[in-house]
Amino acid sequence: MNSKIYFILLLFLLLTTRYSAQIEKVIVETYYIADQLDATDTSAGKLEEGSVTYRVYVDLKPGNKLLKLYGDVNHALKFASTKPFFNNIDGETYGMDLKKGLYGDNTIALDTWLTLGQTTKTQGGKTYFGILKSDDSDGTFIGGPNNNAGLLTNTSTAIGIPLTLADGMDTMATLPGSWSTFGIKDFFTGLDSTMFGSLIPRSVFSSNNALIKNSGVGGVIPEKNHILIAQLTTKGELSFELNIEIEELVNNKPTIVKYVATDSVLLPDEKKSSFLKFPFPAPVCGCLDPNFFEYNPKLDCSDSIKCLTRIIFGCTDRMACNFDSTANYNIPTLCCYPGFCAGREINIVCPSINSDSFYFDAFPNPTENSLFLNLTTGEKKEIVYYIYNSFGTLMLSKNLGLTEALINYEIDLTNLENSFYLIRVKIGNEYVSKQFLKNKN
Repeated sequence: MNSKIYFILLLFLLLTTRYSAQIEKVIVETYYIADQLDATDTSAGKLEEGSVTYRVYVDLKPGNKLLKLYGDVNHALKFASTKPFFNNIDGETYGMDLKKGLYGDNTIALDTWLTLGQTTKTQGGKTYFGILKSDDSDGTFIGGPNNNAGLLTNTSTAIGIPLTLADGMDTMATLPGSWSTFGIKDFFTGLDSTMFGSLIPRSVFSSNNALIKNSGVGGVIPEKNHILIAQLTTKGELSFELNIEIEELVNNKPTIVKYVATDSVLLPDEKKSSFLKFPFPAPVCGCLDPNFFEYNPKLDCSDSIKCLTRIIFGCTDRMACNFDSTANYNIPTLCCYPGFCAGREINIVCPSINSDSFYFDAFPNPTENSLFLNLTTGEKKEIVYYIYNSFGTLMLSKNLGLTEALINYEIDLTNLENSFYLIRVKIGNEYVSKQFLKNKN
């Protein structure tokens, strides 16, 4: 294949696959539901019976890393409920600041906090990270006999696996570093008056200037790559809008891309994902096949029946000897003309060019005042055209002399009446005829 053509095709493929979505989904796990026994404990804050503790995981494609959870001027970071969020008095704003030993105290294991994967401080050489209870096989250190108050023993089927069997935490060897937070705790006092703190019960957090970030973290199970970002306890209806920054591999090179929940403003390095808004909206499905004109990389899911027009590369220039009437995507370097064939052999690209036949086209059809001729021949020949009316009467003719190519030659039809006509072109000793309609309003 000609190197120029190969480059164009390669560029097209790169452009259509550059930002294929790396977020497979967002998982909202029902971690626990407080029962009557849990509600009797008020030593560290009032927990209402029926309060649900949710854990929110971002599910990335394997190999990608989560770098940041944030809100900025165009995309707010939002967490909300129809009732206040629960915060344990001894809890933390960020899960990675909790000491493992505190998880067994009263209801601190149900505290509301943010994180990027990590659920405890590093102690004794171990650091714990969030993992779905269904994937947790190393037991538990919270709930029932593990809890100094004997709490967190609910076994309702609504919570899936009880906390007395799986706590949704496991260790991981590769630890993130360079932690940084902003816009949630007060910068000067270190106090947290937001819904993640225990100072005042609140039901909404919304900020255009907040973040939690680190050097990059993956999931405990690499092939699943589920990364915990929040634990939220409330008796109300939960909602959120997330914006995240991830490091993904693009053509085997680490590339930072931002995914946002809304697209009212979308910068070049940002991509909207409906997975980042909860309750999850109905996904917008359509054509995700880059081989079709209807391809749209911003869609959330594939709907193959919406892929209607397959892209067919070729030369769509009627002046070229290798004009392809089936093509719908023109690549100019594919086109071949007498005297210019992009460095290729014209007799190979257009075998008929060496025969007695020739290429001839007359357009537009219907026309109003002008008819254009395009034709090519294998060698210089005398060209004459004749135009006859529907009764066979010669109306126009002209000898165009010796040539091997005629491109966009204009024939003036202003003196002809509206009707059907026949144009007959003579090249050498060969004739070709075509009908056309003049229809001037």
